[in-house]
Amino acid sequence: MLTDIEIAQSVQMKPITEIAKTAGIPEEALEQYGRYKAKIDLSKLGPAGREGKLVLVTAINPTPAGEGKTTTTIGLADGMRRIGKKVTVALREPSLGPVFGIKGGAAGGGYAQVVPMEDINLHFTGDFHAIGAANNLLAAMLDNHIYQGNALNIDPRRITWKRCVDMNDRQLRFVADGLGGRINGVPREDGYDITVASEIMAVFCLATSVSDLKARLSRIVVAYTYDEKPVTAGDLHAVGAMTALLKDALKPNLVQTLEGTPALVHGGPFANIAHGCNSVLATKTALRLGDYAITEAGFGADLGAEKFLDIKCRMAGLTPSAVVIVATIRALKMHGGLAKTELADENLAALEAGLPNLLRHVRNIKEVYGLPSVVAVNRFPTDTDAEIACIIEKCKALGVNVVLSDVWAKGGEGGEALAREVVRLCGEETPDFRFSYELDGTIEEKITAIVTKVYGGSGVNILPAAQKEIDRLTALGFGGLPVCMAKTQYSFTDDKDIKGAPEGFTVTIRNVKVSAGAGFIVALTGDIMTMPGLPKKPAAENIDVDENGVISGLF
Repeated sequence: MLTDIEIAQSVQMKPITEIAKTAGIPEEALEQYGRYKAKIDLSKLGPAGREGKLVLVTAINPTPAGEGKTTTTIGLADGMRRIGKKVTVALREPSLGPVFGIKGGAAGGGYAQVVPMEDINLHFTGDFHAIGAANNLLAAMLDNHIYQGNALNIDPRRITWKRCVDMNDRQLRFVADGLGGRINGVPREDGYDITVASEIMAVFCLATSVSDLKARLSRIVVAYTYDEKPVTAGDLHAVGAMTALLKDALKPNLVQTLEGTPALVHGGPFANIAHGCNSVLATKTALRLGDYAITEAGFGADLGAEKFLDIKCRMAGLTPSAVVIVATIRALKMHGGLAKTELADENLAALEAGLPNLLRHVRNIKEVYGLPSVVAVNRFPTDTDAEIACIIEKCKALGVNVVLSDVWAKGGEGGEALAREVVRLCGEETPDFRFSYELDGTIEEKITAIVTKVYGGSGVNILPAAQKEIDRLTALGFGGLPVCMAKTQYSFTDDKDIKGAPEGFTVTIRNVKVSAGAGFIVALTGDIMTMPGLPKKPAAENIDVDENGVISGLF
């Protein structure tokens, strides 16, 4: 059996100019990065016409058995194109952390991939490097300001801004810097975030223009003064230089699927730390280019979809026409208590025990957010007819159809049935879209709404330090912002080991912080960290390059 990278390398890509022509992008708007990828200069795209329908792809809580959300997103787009629809797919850029860590690449899989997958999974067009450089420029200017006399009266113990690197590196979570005597800086405790957890990434993905980017950058809070007033990037006069580093990165990247469907891959905040969606600019550009724009949000619907709907759609004025919820029978049996080694045999009892996880996500999309949805089951050879019938029956009771998807093995052909159902949903059902909370509530009320309405919990436990910070941020005028929950992706709860759809639990809020540039409050739960570490055997150990520059082992 061919690996994903071998499949990708076996397909002859089309020149990116041909993909641009398919999408209706004029040649003068294309900035090529070689033959197979390009950036789009939106100022030369021409006037916006009628927007297409927006389709969100989300999933159950992930398990080691895999769900295939990105693969489904790409295969659905190819399937829609095969049935005659003009479609563009919009995806996040992969982070080098997971690529070299435990997950591997994030460009789809099998015969439903975006290419060139090696470029997309590695340096691509340099966007993440630009984001990291802008982040670290701000950190350097902050420390330099203190060293040069500290005119803003910054308390070095109240610095909230960290440096970043796009790599899993636990050694950098906590560091001491500025050592070596006075000429080498001001000694203080510091730390690193992974680039995808940087607020610059969130700002980048929510900005709608260069002017909006500058306004958001200027609002970033980096520290507090000795009298507890916030200090911003604007106060440090860092915004112009940061924007200069980001101006080219802000242009969406155009690539293609294995079947030549136009794909925009742009931005990539983690969904368990940040808001987990590709850029607003890429999504809106996809809506301009096709009758349908297919996009995804990170991890399960409790994280990525919740943030897509409550944060991104609210800020950008987007309304999805339909939602696809991806699941596998294997993953549901893991939610039902089976080990990964026990998934090959039929086990209806385990499936029924795990199904509530899927059903809660389905119910949330329908009842909390008022959106039509379909369940896409990625079929494995070990799935039995009885197990499939069980899922169909349970979802039908909620008024949601189930479609079998075989895009990993068959590409767009395996996604045609799902494509037809999505087209039907977009044409026959009218969304009654609403948010899970309104902005006029308190920070505590918004956190509680997410936990009770979306997670299915009974309430929240806000630790004293977190409550003190909530009170302070509210007094500073940040109480009206939406909330971005930092939580494990593996469970509805804040405990990664609790699978399925538990009830009666509380979620502990151990800290909160403001991302004023992004425009949301981050609530940190459990042991979630903004700098992951590498596993005992990193995926990087399997990656190599031959004499001809051909990469192997990437995924």
